[in-house]
Amino acid sequence: MHPAADDPRTPGALTGYQAGAWRWLGGGVIAAVLGVLLAVAAVAIAASSGRRLPGVGLVVVALVVGGAVAAIAGGGALVRLRRWRRALETTPWQTGTLRIAGPAVLAFEPAGYDETDPLAEPVRLRLISTSVWRTRAVQRLDGATIRAARVGDREWLLAADGVPTVYGARAAGRR
Repeated sequence: MHPAADDPRTPGALTGYQAGAWRWLGGGVIAAVLGVLLAVAAVAIAASSGRRLPGVGLVVVALVVGGAVAAIAGGGALVRLRRWRRALETTPWQTGTLRIAGPAVLAFEPAGYDETDPLAEPVRLRLISTSVWRTRAVQRLDGATIRAARVGDREWLLAADGVPTVYGARAAGRR
């Protein structure tokens, strides 16, 4: 079997995930900087006019805290992407069927899976991302043939034809 990194569809899917990570990181940094600039402007206005600006403090806190959280999420996604790229250099894609059991609860049935066999079990997964749009995008893949690769002890990567990104999932239960 060839490593997943050798599949011509893999770089495009990873690039899609990377673009999202950079958007989170960049947006977070911009929001935090805007929060700091707004704080400086509010202090300057208050110092020169002696007039307070109501609600500006809450907006500043929201921008700085929200920006920091978004930047951390984007940075974490970039670190995860790097780990996934290394793992895909040695791990092959497995094809199979994706079954959706709940909002973020998935089951991957590898090719050759026999649901009538009492000893056969699908790989039960939970999405890493909790964003609504990513969860809905994966839910639309219910019953579709997808590619999956184990990229860690309990971590899996999911990809499908026509989907411009990859989705991370963790093995649920004792696996």
